[in-house]
Amino acid sequence: MRSFRETAEWRCEKVELLVHIVKGHDDMPQASGTQAVDRALALLKIAGRAGAKGVSLTGLIQQTGLGKPTVRRLMLALMRSGLIEQDTESRLYYLGEESYVLGTQATARHGLLEVAADAVVRLARRSGDTAFVNMRRGASAVCLHREEGAFPIRTHALTAGAQHPLGVGAGSLAILAALPDAEVETVLADNASQLATDFPEITPEVLRREVATSRARGFALNPGRVVPGSWGVGVALRRADGTVVGGLSLAAIESRMQPPRDAELAAILHHEAREIETRLARRLTHAPSEEETT
Repeated sequence: MRSFRETAEWRCEKVELLVHIVKGHDDMPQASGTQAVDRALALLKIAGRAGAKGVSLTGLIQQTGLGKPTVRRLMLALMRSGLIEQDTESRLYYLGEESYVLGTQATARHGLLEVAADAVVRLARRSGDTAFVNMRRGASAVCLHREEGAFPIRTHALTAGAQHPLGVGAGSLAILAALPDAEVETVLADNASQLATDFPEITPEVLRREVATSRARGFALNPGRVVPGSWGVGVALRRADGTVVGGLSLAAIESRMQPPRDAELAAILHHEAREIETRLARRLTHAPSEEETT
């Protein structure tokens, strides 16, 4: 087993190797080196989104628009760093062992599902409706888990792994409404094209009104904007420093989301949200250092 110092030196060498190979030449202009690192990280994210399916060289080229030699060179850099690995038979690329290590180390701050899973189960049991936990991912929200309630008529508006622009869906809208105004505008600008293509009725103007209404109401309400007849209520989840990490939501048919029940469900969501936030703060405070885990 490596000592802490040996582990630190080993990882530093990996970072230096990645930067060196990605830049190609030590005397390259700084802007070119930065661009190459951005491209390498974009490839890493594509491989991550592919998950267990993996991604081919052709797929990487198509998704990035980069040339074949560039993609191969950058993927080689990521492979040598341990962030990416390639199956010897299929030639598909997957996240590597070092990506797993980095993800494990980030769990204390970003391991939302592990902390919130019990709360999602309780919400579904107590309400009888479908409960969700979403995590913010830039200008989008990703559904981490869906738990069905006992009510026989169910909604299928959101499934685990689904990703929507912030503001689309109750939990996602709750996240957007919890952001500062300037950040809301940035998100809306970033998502304008996707909203126009995939959700033409949910315009930036509509979302600005929904943000203001959600803040005044104390919770977000989705009146069937994504799937007709499927309504939802949601609240945001914050880290100890106040930044927004995700959202909790409940979804059901329209008749089960009318006043005063919508507010009653929101109160249950707020209670579980406070419990999750407390656990997140405690987890981060007591997170083991790298020295303790090596």
